[in-house]
Amino acid sequence: MVEPTGGVDFLEGCAHRRRPEPQAYATAETGHTARGDNALMSDVLELQDVSVVREGRALVDQVSWSVKEGERWVILGPNGAGKTTLLNVASSYVYPSKGTATILGETLGKPGTDVFELRPRIGMAGIAMAEKLPKRQTVLQTVLTAAYGMTAGWHEDYEDIDEQRARAFLDRLGMTEYLDRKFGTLSEGERKRTLIARALMTDPELLLLDEPAAGLDLGGREDLVRRLGRLARDPIAPSMIMVTHHVEEIAPGFTHVLMIRQGKVLAAGPLELELTSRNLSLCFGLPLVVEQVGDRWTAQGLPLS
Repeated sequence: MVEPTGGVDFLEGCAHRRRPEPQAYATAETGHTARGDNALMSDVLELQDVSVVREGRALVDQVSWSVKEGERWVILGPNGAGKTTLLNVASSYVYPSKGTATILGETLGKPGTDVFELRPRIGMAGIAMAEKLPKRQTVLQTVLTAAYGMTAGWHEDYEDIDEQRARAFLDRLGMTEYLDRKFGTLSEGERKRTLIARALMTDPELLLLDEPAAGLDLGGREDLVRRLGRLARDPIAPSMIMVTHHVEEIAPGFTHVLMIRQGKVLAAGPLELELTSRNLSLCFGLPLVVEQVGDRWTAQGLPLS
């Protein structure tokens, strides 16, 4: 397999199925709130005072947050902070107990909003999706079934363009040599890359990644980060939201960060302004030092005295 070289867009060569004309998305560079900074860009996600309450406990507590076209957000926070709950709201699979959530112009729970039409416009890759996919299905079949919004093949007739797209996405994620492998036999890294290819199959307007590097060794993590970086820098790639625990997993090209602790937003905005030692220490409840090295980030705890 020949890897795309520098300067080649991640999605180049992948025929677009849903978007009539690929848009060039702007990247916000300055700003001071959780909202996108270019007033000409429309909201992909708009949460207003959103709370999600289960058994009397707020998993997410009065969150207001906006994601605009072309922005690439990272959600950081400790275990149990509400990161995945936020992602589930953004995917339309969890409704707010209070407040309003508008996704791609559709407000959840509002008359006229059809989530079954909305969900194909959202790509999602994570553990929950992996658990739904048949382990005996091949890698190519696993990606192809997303064209029909299914998890397993039945009696579908796929068009040539479907297979071309599936192969192209898998190629760009380094999976060409694994097309005929069973999904259940893949390593953790190979499985994560297959899930991302599957999530891109419907040409989504919003891409959600739930801890894509979790469980990977150093080599697997770095391989995935560089591929996510190429996707994030692609001007026709969808808006992206990625959940992670680790700043080292933030790929080049990501633009914004939201930090959450105990269901409440502590900081949100451009990475360069908000990803600070003070904010990260408050988020994780431990004195931490954050450094930016080139286009990557690192964090470590202060030594005990």
